[in-house]
Amino acid sequence: MLRVVNRFWRDERGIALILVSIMLPAIVGFALLAIDMSRANNLHNDLQKAADAFALAAAAELDGQSDAHTRAELALATLVDNTHRFSTTNTQTPLTSDNISWVFLKNIPANDATFLNPTTGVDGNGVNHKSSGPDETRFILVNVNPTDFASIFPASFLTNDVNSNAMEIGATAVAGFGSSVCEYTPMFICNPYNDMDKLAEAMGGDERDMMILKKQNGGNNAQYGPGNYGFLKTPDGSGATPDITEMFASTRPEVCYAQNGVETSPGNVPPVNDGINVRFDIYPNGNKYDPAIYPPAPNVIKGMSVKKSGKNCSYETPKGADASKYMAMPRDTCLIGGTCAATGSDRLGDGAWNRSAYWSVNHPSTAWPGELSANASRYQVYQWEVGHPTSHGTEATQPQCNSPTTDVRRRLIYVAVIDCKANPVGGGSTAVPVEAFASFFLTEPAGGPPNADIYGEIVDITTFGNGQTLANFQRDDVQLYR
Repeated sequence: MLRVVNRFWRDERGIALILVSIMLPAIVGFALLAIDMSRANNLHNDLQKAADAFALAAAAELDGQSDAHTRAELALATLVDNTHRFSTTNTQTPLTSDNISWVFLKNIPANDATFLNPTTGVDGNGVNHKSSGPDETRFILVNVNPTDFASIFPASFLTNDVNSNAMEIGATAVAGFGSSVCEYTPMFICNPYNDMDKLAEAMGGDERDMMILKKQNGGNNAQYGPGNYGFLKTPDGSGATPDITEMFASTRPEVCYAQNGVETSPGNVPPVNDGINVRFDIYPNGNKYDPAIYPPAPNVIKGMSVKKSGKNCSYETPKGADASKYMAMPRDTCLIGGTCAATGSDRLGDGAWNRSAYWSVNHPSTAWPGELSANASRYQVYQWEVGHPTSHGTEATQPQCNSPTTDVRRRLIYVAVIDCKANPVGGGSTAVPVEAFASFFLTEPAGGPPNADIYGEIVDITTFGNGQTLANFQRDDVQLYR
C-alpha cells in the first residue's frame, strides 16, 4: 500500500492539466482584455476620424467673413457622413452633427498637452480662447459626444460594481483656417486706417483711396506707423538691396508668406525704385534688368516723353509748351493740396481725383466711355486704356522703348497689411501676424534716393473686396492642429 502511495506521489503524468486548470481563467481573461482593447481602439478610431472630418469641414469656412460661423455650422450639418462600430448598439451607427458639440476659437494653446475645454474654450491655465465673432475666428474645436462601450471582460467580477463593465469613449479635434500668398512682392505696410472696419469702408464703390507709402528708416530700432512700408525677409534670409529689388522687378517672385506670421527684413534697405520703375519701361543703366525677363506693363502712361529712342532709349519730364500735353495718373486732390483732414492722415487720400483733366490730356478725341462710372478708379481707367491702345493723346499708352507683357496686372504690387499699433514692428521682427493681403495699383514711377515714396491706389484686400487681383496668389490652407 505504501508502495502504491509513493508511486502515485512521484508520478508526473497529467501535471499539465493541473497547471492549465489553474492558468485557464487568467488566459481567458487576458484574451478578453485583448479583444476589448481592440474593440475600444476601433471605436475610438472611428470617433476620432469623425471628429477630424467635422473639424476640417467647418474650418474650411472660417475665412473671417461675417457669415463664416453660419457656413461652418451648415458644413457640419450637411457635408460630413460618418459611422462607428462596437458601441453598445452592436450595429453600424450613423454619426451626425446631432452627436457633436463645437466651439469657435480665436487661438489655441502653444502646448498641445494643455487641456482645452471642449465646451467653453478655456484651457487648463484659465485662458479663454473662445472667439467673440467670425472676424477673429481661426479655429474650431469639435467634440464627439461620449459613446457607450460595453466590455466583454467581466470587470465587475473584480470590483463588485456592475458599472465597471462599461465605459464611455469620445474624441476631440481642432482644425484651423490659414491663408498664405505665393509669388508675392516682399513688402508690408502698416494699416493706414488703423482699423479693419475703416479699411472695409474704403473698399466700397468704384472709388479707391490713394496712399503715399513712405519708407521708414532707422534700421532695427525704427518704429513703424500707419502708412509706413518696409520689406519682408526673402526666402534665403537675404536683406540685401539687389535681392529685394530683383524680387520687385520680377513678374513671379519665388516666395510665399503666411498670414499667421511674417518676418521683416532687418536693417536699412535703400530705395528699390529700379524694381518698381521697370514696370513703367524705365530701366537703370548697365542692362541690370533684361526687359525680356522683367518686361514693362502694357500701359505705362506716366507723364513723360521719350528723350532718346533706339538702343539707349530713355524718358524725360517734358518742359515748356509740351508739359501741358503729358499727365500721369493724378494724385488725390486732397493729397496735392494737403487737405486730407477727413482721412486723418496726410498720407491717405479720399479717392477723389481729377478725372476730367486726365482724360482731356490723354484722350482728347475720345469721350468718357460709358463702361466707366463717373467715379471710376485709376485702375479701372488703366484697364480700359489697355483694351483701347489706339485711344491716346501725345503720350502713347504702350511702352516706347521695350516690348511689354500682356499681363494687365504688371502695374500692381502686393503687400502684407499689418496692424503696427497692436504689433509694434521693427527691422528683423518675427512671427508678425498679417491682417490681410492687399494689391496696390502703381500710379506713377517711384522716386529715387533719398525720396523713396511710392504712390499707389488700393485695389483689393483678401478680407474685403472681390479679391480678383489676388486670386492667383492666395492659398487657403485648412489643417488639423490637435
